[in-house]
Amino acid sequence: MSKANKSEKVSPDLDTPTDLPQAAVDKISASLNVLLADAFALYMKTKNFHWHVSGRHFRDYHLMLDEQAEAIFGTTDQLAERVRKLGGVTLRSIGQIAKLQTIQDNNEAYVPPREMLRELMEDNKHMAAAMRKAHKLADDHEDTGTAQLLELFVDETERRTWFLFEASRQESANAA
Repeated sequence: MSKANKSEKVSPDLDTPTDLPQAAVDKISASLNVLLADAFALYMKTKNFHWHVSGRHFRDYHLMLDEQAEAIFGTTDQLAERVRKLGGVTLRSIGQIAKLQTIQDNNEAYVPPREMLRELMEDNKHMAAAMRKAHKLADDHEDTGTAQLLELFVDETERRTWFLFEASRQESANAA
């Protein structure tokens, strides 16, 4: 299902009570940890493009990407805390993020602005799809707290996708 470690031993000092079965906690936590790793990867990529965007739409793109990066970063604490509320173990390092992330980094020296927007649009679509899968998993285990959180995040992710799509359209065209 995901690349996260299942049944990672929780220190007795961090053992959080829950009415969910341990198998559900393990599966949901693993799914949320992959989303968390992807949120950090997407945040960093969005900031990278924010810092390195150029061209005639610089100001608009620079501000939009900064706003989007802030929104993405805003999800990280809520995802991690949801894992802990369930009694799971969450990410501890950049190395763990690198192992779990499914969003690919972009280390190119230069990326044209439209390509930046299109790449981020696809990454946000990927995130929304992964969130829907995690939502289904939460529903299957009657975890309404996780499902509710993910519903909000899916909507925010779809908004970012829409903005990136509109900003990346060709001039005078109704198509992408």
